[in-house]
Amino acid sequence: MNQYLTEINLGALLHYCTNVDEDPPVGTSQGLFHFTEATLAYAGGYLHKWDSPVHTHSFVEIAFAIRGTATHHCLADRREMRAGDVVLLRPGVWHGYENCQRLEVYNCCFSSELLRRELSWTRDDPLLGYLLWTGPYSAPGRGVLTTSLDASALRDCLANLDALATLRHLPQVRYRADIVGRLSLLFGQLGRAVAQADGMLPGEPGPAHPAVVLGMRLLEADIARSWTLTDLAADLHLAPGYLVRLFKAATGLPPMAYLGQLRAEHAAVLLLHSDEPVTGIGRAVGWPDQSNFARRFKAHYGLSATTYRKRFATGAAHLHDPATAAL
Repeated sequence: MNQYLTEINLGALLHYCTNVDEDPPVGTSQGLFHFTEATLAYAGGYLHKWDSPVHTHSFVEIAFAIRGTATHHCLADRREMRAGDVVLLRPGVWHGYENCQRLEVYNCCFSSELLRRELSWTRDDPLLGYLLWTGPYSAPGRGVLTTSLDASALRDCLANLDALATLRHLPQVRYRADIVGRLSLLFGQLGRAVAQADGMLPGEPGPAHPAVVLGMRLLEADIARSWTLTDLAADLHLAPGYLVRLFKAATGLPPMAYLGQLRAEHAAVLLLHSDEPVTGIGRAVGWPDQSNFARRFKAHYGLSATTYRKRFATGAAHLHDPATAAL
């Protein structure tokens, strides 16, 4: 065991190792990983003895490297991954592991629906808003956010991951608050690590301007609308130029570029989980012009919408929980 791991809580690591072979509630078809049961969140370990081909997910995934090494490959970049490294991936993002040298990861997966509902408050938090929303959406991120944890931070994350793994076997109706609480603690630990890595001091930055948070919600709630900067600014009672400055300060992107990230992600989910023609999906996300849709989607995922569907699509049901299954 290397020096890094000796600093980690060995009890938590032992529990993790004994559960590496436990079957997760996850299935795969044509490179798409999806939940096979109604699940709010899942945490569990996986040992990559061999390379993992490029694949995608219908949920948010956070992968914590525990030991071993590999090259993590996604559209954003290709980088070495070793103990303490963390990768967060939004739904629809494709990635894989190459040159695996017994890479052990602790995966935490949860639905974007859960993030938009019970965890929607994270948008208003300066650290968590960046971690879960604006960071992965930023231009270089391509739906991915990476960071590294020191031994102490990884130990704390392992404790919450272990708790989430245990909660999987308990009734959701009774332990829903526990699941959300553990995820919140985990996000807090990661948010502080990202802030430290980026050189942000305690107290920096302040909360995002309320207009930015409201603007994000308006765009997401009516993604197919033919939005213009002028329309959004009018809805928020702000001058367009001022709104652009607020959005760029909070997200790194102007409002319409942020909308583009939302549309591309939503289009990816529809391509993976519906039989709707590509032309219909373009209209559904607010890109009715097919040439514009094709250009925007490929800019985000590096693949045309048709190729993306052919490579990853499956008939599996979209990740949901019982409370929303009938919606």
